[in-house]
Amino acid sequence: MAINLKKLSEKKNLLAGGHAACPGCAGPIAIRQALLAADIPVVCSSATGCMEVTTTLFPHTAWRVPFIHNAFENSAATMSGVETAYRALKKKGKIPADREIGFIAWGGDGGTFDIGLQSLSGVLERGHHMLYICYDNEAYMNTGIQRSSATPKGAHTTTAPAGKVKSGKEQNRKDLTGIAIAHHPAYVAQASVSEPRDFMTKVRKALHADGAAFINVIAPCHRGWRFKPEQAVEIAAVAVETCYWPLFEWERPGKYTINKKPKEKRPVEDWLKMQGRFRHLFQPKNRHIIDELQAETDRIWNDLLAKEAAGKDAAA
Repeated sequence: MAINLKKLSEKKNLLAGGHAACPGCAGPIAIRQALLAADIPVVCSSATGCMEVTTTLFPHTAWRVPFIHNAFENSAATMSGVETAYRALKKKGKIPADREIGFIAWGGDGGTFDIGLQSLSGVLERGHHMLYICYDNEAYMNTGIQRSSATPKGAHTTTAPAGKVKSGKEQNRKDLTGIAIAHHPAYVAQASVSEPRDFMTKVRKALHADGAAFINVIAPCHRGWRFKPEQAVEIAAVAVETCYWPLFEWERPGKYTINKKPKEKRPVEDWLKMQGRFRHLFQPKNRHIIDELQAETDRIWNDLLAKEAAGKDAAA
């Protein structure tokens, strides 16, 4: 499972340049890192969304692996069918028994947290030997920056605008990683494009897991989050340093491992002030929302620390 970055730097990128993603987009970074990590041939599917429309402009494709475009809601369902066909062909002797192929379904938060949740749930419940990766940019960026259930509280979007009446989205974001864990699949993790070795290690582990796997990777969007294009990786890193986006993994039968514990946990305000979508929160009337976000971040982090400690105590 070890990741050798020097060797990987010599490997051919399996997502070609020249696609139409925005400059500085973290989505292609996540795809390139994941495909570099794969040590077996892979087949990919992608729900309709930013990474599909920008990488598969007919008649071209940026994908250098077998690729299937799916509707918003069924990337997971389609790939589960491909994985099932692969197993059936192996049983019939039409694919050599020792031929190992990996299967990766992709989706943004709109196609995963919301529209595609049912097909993802089916994959996790049935235990297909495949990996689902959500590149989480926290809104429906491809269609106009509408709020999704991944959008954090207080964020300005086109369908949850900040103004005189409202102060952005009113609800906390959905804990999709926790929902995935509740299915008790083979492997679940959170990752960040700012920590490539950690992310790629998790991808490789997930591809070899004995069953279904899910990885939620934060992928900042400069168009929707309102920051300079060259800041995407830096903003992902600060999300980790504030513990807004903890890096951890869950493995059966219930082991939690936190992969990075900041030496000095930065306040979530440091992350918020880097993004224009939260600019209104720094007005006196909205400062309470920053406090609420900090409290929610602390709650999630402390809960995660407790779960990791409980697992260590049980194993002792």
